[in-house]
Amino acid sequence: MAAFAALVLAGCGTLPPPGPQPASVALPPKDDGNLATIAKASTPPGELSGFRLLPLGPYALEARLQLIQRARHSLDLQYYVLEDDNTGRTLLRALRDAAGRGVRVRLLVDDLFTSHSQQMLRALADHPQIEVRLFNPFCCLRGSTLGRFAGSLGDIYRVNHRMHNKLLIADGLFAVAGGRNISDEYFMLNMSSNFVDMDAFVAGAVIAQLQGIFDQYWNSEVVRPVQAIVPAAVPAAQAAAEFERISAVDHAPPALPPVDALGYGPIGEDLQDGRVGLIWAPARAFADPPDKLHSMSPEEAREMSVSKEVRMKIWSAERELVITSPYLIPGPLGITAFEALGQRKVQTVVLTNSLAATDEPLVHTGYARYRTQLLESGVDLYEISPERTRRTKRLGMFGSSYGRLHAKTAVVDAHTVFIGSMNLDPRSDTQNTELGIFIESPQLAKELLRIINISKLQSAYRVRLDGHGNLEWLSMDDDQEMILTEEPEASFWLRVHNLLVSPFVPEQLL
Repeated sequence: MAAFAALVLAGCGTLPPPGPQPASVALPPKDDGNLATIAKASTPPGELSGFRLLPLGPYALEARLQLIQRARHSLDLQYYVLEDDNTGRTLLRALRDAAGRGVRVRLLVDDLFTSHSQQMLRALADHPQIEVRLFNPFCCLRGSTLGRFAGSLGDIYRVNHRMHNKLLIADGLFAVAGGRNISDEYFMLNMSSNFVDMDAFVAGAVIAQLQGIFDQYWNSEVVRPVQAIVPAAVPAAQAAAEFERISAVDHAPPALPPVDALGYGPIGEDLQDGRVGLIWAPARAFADPPDKLHSMSPEEAREMSVSKEVRMKIWSAERELVITSPYLIPGPLGITAFEALGQRKVQTVVLTNSLAATDEPLVHTGYARYRTQLLESGVDLYEISPERTRRTKRLGMFGSSYGRLHAKTAVVDAHTVFIGSMNLDPRSDTQNTELGIFIESPQLAKELLRIINISKLQSAYRVRLDGHGNLEWLSMDDDQEMILTEEPEASFWLRVHNLLVSPFVPEQLL
């Protein structure tokens, strides 16, 4: 009872009003430095943007570390998750080293999952060249995610709003954007489960748009300096030694494979050669306003969201639409849109997680409600298989770990590509902020479709309806078709759990 009373009292906690904090903007690109020389050698004339897909986790981490190590003037990063694991520590130590060279570092992290990393972030922020800010921070009971929500029961509307963006910009010249957070499982370094995901290495005209997006978030009223939220564990004079201690890395990232599934080598090899081979095309970056839902109703947030813009573009497909979304809850409006695609004879392919693959089983209950309707509307539906993904080597060496889908992409009419952080679910509509890029490039579309086809054909089950309208899952192993009639690879208890809780979970909470 005493513990419960403490939680209730703590639940009345609110964040104090923000104090004055200096605004800052992205530094313009300069002509000096290694990255400037490479950018000049790599960029064709005209207002185009350059892209290289990063489907392989180790390559995506290497690209980030290469940019940090080569930056001379500025590094701007924003992430939903920056975990206290080998990957998070490696990246933060690289930022510390860049700051030691005189690089200005601005790091923005959503506060939802910082219970383990907050002391590391706090110690890092005492470096004179580094600023760390937290997006929409929690007020109290900061030792765990559950405790944070318990301590903010009176402020739950605010803290349910999170920044889901993922972005790194170096010297205002190159960037990495897409679906990956900073944690071992996004880079094939987790022993139990790893994600199939997608980032893009970016250059050219769209970089200025990404800088503007970052500045809008960095200077937002919903962002606070980490020093205002997390007390220092040691005096400022000891912060550098404390950071060195708590950010120790167990082991260096493993050796990279020679090429990825598209035949590209590591970005570092191109940077070493002085010119990066990219696909150049018109592109546009866009993001939700950082105060989404703080200053608007859910309906207004939905109307102004990245989700609406992406949906309008993909629903306009005329011939073919291919979507990957790990968390897929189309809702009644989405089903209507898929039915309209079917009526227009648009070939629609959707790749998402199976119940066994998802890391959010409750979200799967929201998807399962619409699965039959998706199939009846004509969608060619595929669900990732953890076991089949583990046996597929082309998208990474999973070892004994499970494979899950995390890529958020779309290809419209084999011409328009979307890469970003947005899922097709209610949270992306009204709760989370999202960031994405549209690229008009048949060549890039062809490469993304090649990656999706690897997952679809080698790592997934095809879902269909039998002659009686019941679900069945198909896979091809050793040229032999296998048909299953219940959720594949999911345990009996997981299936029962989702069956029992599904009627009681409101869709807007998923």
